[in-house]
Amino acid sequence: MKRSCLATVGSLALTTGLITGAAAFAAPAQADPGTDSFLNALTTAGLTGVDPATAIAVGQQVCPMLSEPGQRAADVAGQVADAIGRPLGPATMFTGLAISIFCPAVVARVGNDLANGTSPIPLSILGL
Repeated sequence: MKRSCLATVGSLALTTGLITGAAAFAAPAQADPGTDSFLNALTTAGLTGVDPATAIAVGQQVCPMLSEPGQRAADVAGQVADAIGRPLGPATMFTGLAISIFCPAVVARVGNDLANGTSPIPLSILGL
């Protein structure tokens, strides 16, 4: 009887462990549409070869970097170039894509400025 009880407990423990493990691995992954869109946009733009996890992490840092006092998109693009190991041109494209996907408020503000006839770029910088 002891042997039968031990076999039952062992079998029950094994079954519980297998069910728990299967549930952990079978849980559906929740994809973030923003990150998926960003990775797809990078690929479409030809910015390949950047580790997806790094691309997402750097892309999501763009908005907070832009919100720091005195930061400009060009400064942020320089930081992005260092972070992703790409030249400034591709890093600028990366930064623009990150802004369009992760910073919708910035995109809306620039769109509103343009619609109201206000330049989002100070014209004095352009010598105008």
